[in-house]
Amino acid sequence: MASGLTTSVVRFGRQKLPAAVSTVYLQKRNAGSDLAACKRGQGGRSSFSGVVATVFGASGFMGRHIVNRLGKIGSQVIIPYRGDTYRVARMKLAGDLGQILFTPFDSIYHEDQLRKAMMHSNVVINLIGKEFETKAYDYHDLFVDAPTQIAKIAKETGVERLIHFSHLNADPHRTDLIYFGENINKGNSMLQKKWEGDQALREIFPEATIFRPADIYGIRDKYLWKYVHKTRYGYLSNKIPIWREGHDTVKQPVFAGDVATGVTNAIFDSDAPGSTYYCIGPERYNLNNLVNHITRLSHRDYWDITDIDVAFIRKLKRQRDNRIFNFDSLQREALSDFIVDRDVAKTLEDLDVKPRSLRDLATMVTNSYVNFKILDQEYLQKQIQVPKLVPVDD
Repeated sequence: MASGLTTSVVRFGRQKLPAAVSTVYLQKRNAGSDLAACKRGQGGRSSFSGVVATVFGASGFMGRHIVNRLGKIGSQVIIPYRGDTYRVARMKLAGDLGQILFTPFDSIYHEDQLRKAMMHSNVVINLIGKEFETKAYDYHDLFVDAPTQIAKIAKETGVERLIHFSHLNADPHRTDLIYFGENINKGNSMLQKKWEGDQALREIFPEATIFRPADIYGIRDKYLWKYVHKTRYGYLSNKIPIWREGHDTVKQPVFAGDVATGVTNAIFDSDAPGSTYYCIGPERYNLNNLVNHITRLSHRDYWDITDIDVAFIRKLKRQRDNRIFNFDSLQREALSDFIVDRDVAKTLEDLDVKPRSLRDLATMVTNSYVNFKILDQEYLQKQIQVPKLVPVDD
């Protein structure tokens, strides 16, 4: 894999520059020393790889994996954060002393803070996103305006590598598989906005690298968690409502560690700029089979899958600000994973990553979800039938 990372940048550490000085610095950036010539060490956290990366959304599930991989190869990582610093303080352990830095980041529309976060970086990674809307930020803010603002400032500050995360099923046309004749105007609005954000980012920063992952799983993730946590389905008498019980939906989840490896490899790959990578697992599973396997493996043997009905939809519509489950996520869950032009599309294999199978990792990633009842002797004597996870071909 050829190295494609060359840049001109001067690192000022934690020095704060006035606006006028910052402007002069940006204009003369190309006169700085080449970071590639500053590489030191044999590799590892105590070395310097020549990468100075700003990671937006580092406090999320995928963010901590990527920051850890960047720190592991000796990169300096700048983490913009909102709220209390203790939310991201644990990230310091990902790199050597002084290599993980933090900067306040109050809003995606605060250009000065964006500029400060990226002005010393040669790599910027955008992981900003949520599966629900809030009063402060809706899907348009998160998936259209945020990447547009980041791409704009990244281009202005001379960032060489911009990596943006989208979604495998991002589509300009909303697809509503679940419909009972009611006036439901949400649908797959997240996927539509992600597509719009991808196009806007490409116009501003054509050489950006876009990752389109399927559902990402891992230790203490948010994908498998929603099937085993009672707060989502407990009010339905321990029934898991899935469109057509999951029989008509095929998923191809990907392991978080494999995606993180692909991101770090893309930083040094000369073919990555301007490319779109589809991140999928090596096997496809029927959603009904996947949920049954995960719930039984987590000793939720008393939870059964049921079809979605009108009563459930009405109950869900009354639950505003549901951060665990909402109608939009229900629509995304019903969609099958697929890649358009599969023969020519780039995947993790093009970044020298061999994705691992959920069948091999299911026991490990569900270990933290195991029900406490397994400690009870009577419960242990019950014969829990865990259905095998069988890949499908379609």
